[in-house]
Amino acid sequence: MDTMRDRFAPAVTRLLDEDPRVAVVLAEIGVADFTEALRQHPDRVVNVGIREQLLVGAAAGMALTGLRPVVHTFASFLVERPFEQVKLDLGHQDVGAVLVSAAASFDWPAGGYTHMAPGDVALLDTLDGWTVHVPGHPDEAETLLRRAVAAGDDKVYVRLSLQANARGLPVDGGRFRTVREGRSGVVVAVGPLLDAVLEATEGLDVTVLYATTVRPFDAAGLRRATGAAGADVVLVEPYLAGTSTAAANDALADVPHRVLGLGVGRAELRRYGRIDEHVAAHGLDARSLRARIGGFVGPAPERA
Repeated sequence: MDTMRDRFAPAVTRLLDEDPRVAVVLAEIGVADFTEALRQHPDRVVNVGIREQLLVGAAAGMALTGLRPVVHTFASFLVERPFEQVKLDLGHQDVGAVLVSAAASFDWPAGGYTHMAPGDVALLDTLDGWTVHVPGHPDEAETLLRRAVAAGDDKVYVRLSLQANARGLPVDGGRFRTVREGRSGVVVAVGPLLDAVLEATEGLDVTVLYATTVRPFDAAGLRRATGAAGADVVLVEPYLAGTSTAAANDALADVPHRVLGLGVGRAELRRYGRIDEHVAAHGLDARSLRARIGGFVGPAPERA
């Protein structure tokens, strides 16, 4: 199966051909994938070099002229390093762009801690007005990317990952999708963690919601799933643990509930290893999730 990032350049190249507003801004990363697009659209495909602050600033300038910039590099260089420009050049000036990241929380362990960004969504959450898409499959990534580019002049973040579920599901860029129904609690699986959550909750009497758009948070969808009496809620996110616990608590403020936030831990893992080793170390593999979710919502009901 191709990766989300494999789909990125071809999808955006088609958008460049279709829409004269679309522009692409790069900082060396991914330039080779846009060779033909650069030849066809030299005025709308720009490589600023290894200058991430300029990457965002140039995109904001393009947006001020009426273009719809798509901005791409690793998450740590797209959100964390140029955060002041994201805050001021885009947010303060009230212009939009589509930020598309690669490497997710730890998708390139050999790159070291400089190339890891588990706090990216939490950091963007300090700003107003951002839509955040976290696809779990290349098909979903392509759909959400096209939706993001078409979203007027909104500020949108699309978080691509090498990790993916076995199959894609229909996504609408907003609502959580119910993939399993139960009575003892609600588990929200974000993006590429759906398969692990489904395996972990097999036999547990819980509802599983699938989230590929986490901001705005689908408060109404969570309320419907929990019901009027409230419920235990587990959030399983592929970035910093607890990123969405406040959003879930706000959604259920008037009903009894408990929320457990699972995700990437704060401790730096200095033995970089492989992706699967990071997943297990953060307790995001199916076996670890089974123990943590089961311990929170209770064991599976006994069979007669």
